[in-house]
Amino acid sequence: MNVTVLAVLGVLIILGLATYAGYLLLQVKKQKELQLRHQALAIEKRNSNIFENVHTLCLAGIQGQCDLSEISIRVYNIMDYVQGEARVDFDETYPATAELFHIVKDMARGEERQKLEKRDRMKQNLERHKAETRLNDAIVEELKRLQETVKLLNNQINIQMM
Repeated sequence: MNVTVLAVLGVLIILGLATYAGYLLLQVKKQKELQLRHQALAIEKRNSNIFENVHTLCLAGIQGQCDLSEISIRVYNIMDYVQGEARVDFDETYPATAELFHIVKDMARGEERQKLEKRDRMKQNLERHKAETRLNDAIVEELKRLQETVKLLNNQINIQMM
């Protein structure tokens, strides 16, 4: 009798612990799903912000408010931060903008440019201007296409902490 009571008590304890372990595993699974959902929302929010900025840059480039070389540098670099399925192979999808970026990316800008000798500065200006002139029409068309693409990809969402 004594052994039977102990065996039943042991089985009840094991069942209780197994039930509690199952409950904890379910909680861990729910927490992981929630983390993945929050991560996906954070990526979507970040991409949305990037697409909004790219849209503005495209508009400035199309309207001629900024040098195309500057636009190509900014757009190429900012699109590199897009995550997930919305990521774009910029060199393949927008070849003219990528070509201009690769031409001007190593040229001095800002303070560095002011430190260059006049001859070197003029040489860079000439090279940049030739590339901009040659690729102007293609880049403007690509900026229009990119602007439409990011408009479609941009899912403005409001994330509120619970």
